[in-house]
Amino acid sequence: MAKRAIGIDVGGTGIKAAIVDTKSGELISDRLRMETPAGGEPEDIAMVVREIVDRLSPKPTLAAGVCFPAVVRHGFTQSAANVSEEWIGLNAHSLFEEFLGRHVHVLNDADAAGVAEMKFGAGKGAKGLTIMTTLGTGIGSALFYNGVLIPNSELGHLEINGVGAEKEAAFSAMEREGLDFTQWAERLERYYRTLESLFSPDLIIVGGGISKSHKEFLPLIDLKTPIVPAKTKNAAGIIGAASIAYRSQDN
Repeated sequence: MAKRAIGIDVGGTGIKAAIVDTKSGELISDRLRMETPAGGEPEDIAMVVREIVDRLSPKPTLAAGVCFPAVVRHGFTQSAANVSEEWIGLNAHSLFEEFLGRHVHVLNDADAAGVAEMKFGAGKGAKGLTIMTTLGTGIGSALFYNGVLIPNSELGHLEINGVGAEKEAAFSAMEREGLDFTQWAERLERYYRTLESLFSPDLIIVGGGISKSHKEFLPLIDLKTPIVPAKTKNAAGIIGAASIAYRSQDN
């Protein structure tokens, strides 16, 4: 019998979900998407998630993993990016379990993407310290030591020369300032060299939608650490969230 769970990726503009074979990392259903409700209020988002999940699996036999743009500690969302501030300090685990009526695990979105990469992507089998970063509106991060997640690292908030790293080096900064790949790569190199000096990682993985264009900028970044593009791409959050949810059922 397949080891299946539902992965749900909640973002500021869209909510995506699918059923995942957690042994192979493959999506075994259509990937459904609905708009994130305006304002991003907790119950509004929970209702949309319920609608998507009911379409995927009406009976509550499958666990559901929800990855979310926030620091998540023991099921409580401690921050909120591009959603309502009502999420701050909220017991998101209880909210989603109440709405979905099934086992739920809530985690940070970058952590979920990292879990997918470590299990099925560029980090599979990696030893030592791996840092996964997602480049988008901000910079998400996930830390792993010998494949074990160290949650809620938030390394996009590092300050470099008095400026927040994601304000200068996120993909949104490239778009906002009209930078070409060479100019953006200079900023990324400064960021990743800071990570090198602080953490001495064994591997850096670069994800986010722009990673599909990795040949345009990764070769321009000069580091001591191997730096590689992510492989699970836009499904990373869904795959990682489902994998963690399935695994957490017995805990």
